[in-house]
Amino acid sequence: MEHSSEPAHDPRARYDDRLRRFALEARALDGRDRRISWLRLGAFVASLASLAVAFWVVPESPGVWYAIAAVAFATFLALVWLHTKLSARQRRVRALVRLNTEALHRIARTWEALPTAEHPARHLDDPVARDLMIFGAASLYQILGPPGTRHGRETLADWLTSAAEPAEIGARQNAVAELGPMLELRQELAWRAEAAGRLDPEPFLEWAEGEPWLARRRWLLWVSRALPVLLVLAAIAQLIGLVEQPIWGTILFVNIVISLAYGETIHTIFERVSSRRGNLAAFEEPFAIATGAEVSSERLHDLQGRMSAEGAPADRRMRSLSTLVELAGLHHSQMTYLPIQALTLWDFHVLDALERWQARSGRASRRWLVALGELEALSALATLRFDEPDWTFPEVVEREDSVVDAKGLAHPLINVSRRVANDVTVGPAGTFLLVTGSNMSGKSTLLRAIGMNVVLAQAGAPVCAAHLRLPPLELATSIVIEDSLADGVSFFMAELRRLRDIVTLADACRARGRRLLYLLDEILRGTNAVERQIAARRVIAHLLDTGAIGAVSTHDTGLAAIDELAAATIPVHFQETINSDGDGAMSFDYRLREGMATTTNALKLLELVGLGQASPTPRD
Repeated sequence: MEHSSEPAHDPRARYDDRLRRFALEARALDGRDRRISWLRLGAFVASLASLAVAFWVVPESPGVWYAIAAVAFATFLALVWLHTKLSARQRRVRALVRLNTEALHRIARTWEALPTAEHPARHLDDPVARDLMIFGAASLYQILGPPGTRHGRETLADWLTSAAEPAEIGARQNAVAELGPMLELRQELAWRAEAAGRLDPEPFLEWAEGEPWLARRRWLLWVSRALPVLLVLAAIAQLIGLVEQPIWGTILFVNIVISLAYGETIHTIFERVSSRRGNLAAFEEPFAIATGAEVSSERLHDLQGRMSAEGAPADRRMRSLSTLVELAGLHHSQMTYLPIQALTLWDFHVLDALERWQARSGRASRRWLVALGELEALSALATLRFDEPDWTFPEVVEREDSVVDAKGLAHPLINVSRRVANDVTVGPAGTFLLVTGSNMSGKSTLLRAIGMNVVLAQAGAPVCAAHLRLPPLELATSIVIEDSLADGVSFFMAELRRLRDIVTLADACRARGRRLLYLLDEILRGTNAVERQIAARRVIAHLLDTGAIGAVSTHDTGLAAIDELAAATIPVHFQETINSDGDGAMSFDYRLREGMATTTNALKLLELVGLGQASPTPRD
């Protein structure tokens, strides 16, 4: 997939500049906030003081003081309005200060300074997600600047845990490449969506997609329209002497009875529609940002089209709904609501307007939110594109290719100053990469680097590599194995179950014409060396027979000598260096080399932690 090159940029410098600018603006706004607060207090006190003077000091000529009180109170109201506007600006600026601060921490990989990103609970038990650190603290999800809305979080999580087809990956890459430089738009969308995502919109969506209540009771709708008119006509008739009896009183009584009979049902509907109201109003701005952006990629145009109904953009429809929800909220103010409801049957008219909105736009509401969630997910991937300008978009090729070919591939969660890149090839089918080396040399890190970059590639994101070419893949991993005391499952049994699931998935992939990529770290470490080799041979041989490709890390170099696996083994290794200056300290360069490892360091590590003297032990 070809992408236009972007001008070179320094993301840290851009974030630093925006952080300084918004921090200065925040301080200035805080100063204005304090001044307006004091002015508000002064205006209110002046209004009360003027009334006091008018009542008790100069009751014989209070006119001037009444005027002063009115002016002071009008000033107070104007300052309240101004303070509301100022508070909105403060919320925006503070959010942007936080977003740019977090961006700098993301780039530096200072995990302790970043909030733990919320992700859908259904992915908590995904072994691949756990092995490859996709979610949680210090994770792939965290360096993406996760979306704010529920649909955005779910979309991004789904993209990171399920591989897209090559055409879909290409469409996402094009959208991500376009959104990457649009830092201002992405940050505005991020903080607005975060505000919208604090409450669950599902009750509103259930109402929007459901059946109308009042429209199915047409008689009640017409009664609610007719009774207020009859009430007015009856009152006028008595006022001008056409009738002597207060017929209007009877109509008013009927209004009250109808209100009591149906009020609870209607108010329950109002609560479902509003989702506590703040949530709905908060969606207007994200929709406005999304539909108002000037974009050229096909995917982004499609998303904008999906965020409209009958030619009207979603933000306009949501704005009209918010107005109706404001009117529905009148019942929260009993002093005002009771007489208005009794005279006009207010609730029925508002519900009628809401159901007319429901008929026009209700079925489109979920589509709007899903499209906004997809845009947020693309924006998160574009954040990675902006934050890591040296990363590249991978090439995802057709199914018949069975090789993962990477140049300069590195672990995406390690700070750029410490990460080490290696050229790695996994495949073709019928072979597996055997990674050997001593403790702490980088074997597990390599497996995770391969897996994480495949995850990013198949989500449509850039990858931490100079070049990556791969076929569509299913991923299976066995890296982090945990026993379970509660379930009575030992470490060895837990690993066997994981390997069983991987073998089953490999068979299913072969049946579907998919390619499996497996990453196995220290396979079957929970048993003795002889049985480990026999079991490992069976597992790996079966995976090879299915056409799966993969990498296996181990300390057991005897795996490469097994006749059944020898021809399929592509050996690579890491090594350590023991300093020759007398202190015996070890260092690692994390460079991948061809062939099998020839050194061990377990006894040396024992010595370094004070558990006895070590003597050099050559490998067999």
